[in-house]
Amino acid sequence: MPSEGAEVQVRPGFEGDLGALTDLYNHYVSETAVTFDTRVFTPQERLPWLLSHPVDGPHRLMVATDTDSQRILGYATSSPLRPKPAYATSVETTVYVAPGAGRRGIGTLLYRSLFEALAGEDVHRAYAGIAQPNEASARLHRRFGFRHVGTYREVGRKFGRYWDVAWYEKELQGPAGQPN
Repeated sequence: MPSEGAEVQVRPGFEGDLGALTDLYNHYVSETAVTFDTRVFTPQERLPWLLSHPVDGPHRLMVATDTDSQRILGYATSSPLRPKPAYATSVETTVYVAPGAGRRGIGTLLYRSLFEALAGEDVHRAYAGIAQPNEASARLHRRFGFRHVGTYREVGRKFGRYWDVAWYEKELQGPAGQPN
């Protein structure tokens, strides 16, 4: 957990972050229904994911660290929504905050940095799927201008039960500050 008054830095992720990012994600895999992955990963298994988020372009990885300890406090990504070419101007966004680092504005800092980085990219819409219930995530997305567009009922099964996923959408601005 960051020390009281510690500053947070948000920067693009890089390969040296892989171990800590994998540990953070694995917490959500094994302890929550936030992600529908059902088994933990090794850093080597997560390497293609990390490399699919370069420093530029529409698919980004932003990492928040404690400036004193350099401990990773969370990350946000924009990833392809679907693999077919016509979806290229749409991204799926997500944010994960490290256990013990919540309620400090880390998610807000990450999303602010992610959307600032995407401002000059040819991205028309951002989408986010939120496993239900998760009011904190819904609040964060609404704060950034996402609106609820629908819910997939009982779409995922994890921990012996079915989970709904609420889908949110956000219009993004293109390179000239105009909607794409």
